[in-house]
Amino acid sequence: MEKNNNKAWLYLLPSLIFLGIFMIYPLFDVMIYSVEEGYNFASQSFFGYGTYNFSYVLRDPYFLQALKNTFLLVIITVPISTGLALLISVLLNSITRLRDMFQTIFFLPYVTNTLAVGLVFMLLFKKTPYTDGFINMILHWFGMGPVDFIEGPYWAKMFVTCFYTIWIVMPFKILILTSALASVNPDYYKAARVDGTPRWRIFTRITLPMISPMIFYLVITGFIGAFKAYSDEVALFGTNLNAAGMNTIVGYVYDMLYGDSGGYPSYASAAALLLFAIVLTITCINLLISRKTVTYS
Repeated sequence: MEKNNNKAWLYLLPSLIFLGIFMIYPLFDVMIYSVEEGYNFASQSFFGYGTYNFSYVLRDPYFLQALKNTFLLVIITVPISTGLALLISVLLNSITRLRDMFQTIFFLPYVTNTLAVGLVFMLLFKKTPYTDGFINMILHWFGMGPVDFIEGPYWAKMFVTCFYTIWIVMPFKILILTSALASVNPDYYKAARVDGTPRWRIFTRITLPMISPMIFYLVITGFIGAFKAYSDEVALFGTNLNAAGMNTIVGYVYDMLYGDSGGYPSYASAAALLLFAIVLTITCINLLISRKTVTYS
């Protein structure tokens, strides 16, 4: 038995080394950077240890704007994308003909480069001196004035960001939920129909509980993915997200390291740890809620 245990640890050793070098060590390194006050990137020196970096970040208007943008993105896109994906998956599950074709169509955005899709969205919504854009052309048909979604008011830019994010994440959710719906035992549905159970009750009492683990998985990964948003905003508004007022927490960390205000790894580390704490807290809350709402068969 002891020989088998030693052999198992030997098999796990490459993975443990990989995790230690690329995950555990960087995490401790970030923790150390975050408490080093007055860190000078050029001389690799600092004044002492403390919590000043966290207080600076929490008072920085750019970080507060990024925090606001990230939370709005999370609160808006995760529920809407999950709900729409569930609705589309249920409709696809009820189709017998051409189901595979529709699934492929809905999955195409997921395998398309996000930056390329972002550029297409920017062209659709961007207002230029020569054209108001395709979306504004549609709005004009309904008697509404042109709106500059890319360089205009904050609500317009947030609308484009949320719309684009939902468009990008929905295909993966549809794929997961269609697979979950296909795995539900049809005998449950047959028994419910024999008893004359209405469709809405079948959906709420059978379908939702049976696929609740997959819904919970998508909600958790959706929260984490939305909190890590950055490349989508770059594709829409360019690299200077602070000027556009559309930066995210991950974008703030990147700017502190490599942007125009870069060279401050202590501030970047403090912001990264704050993001880690937020994501961890929300994940723990979701885990507590899932104990009462998720059914594991």
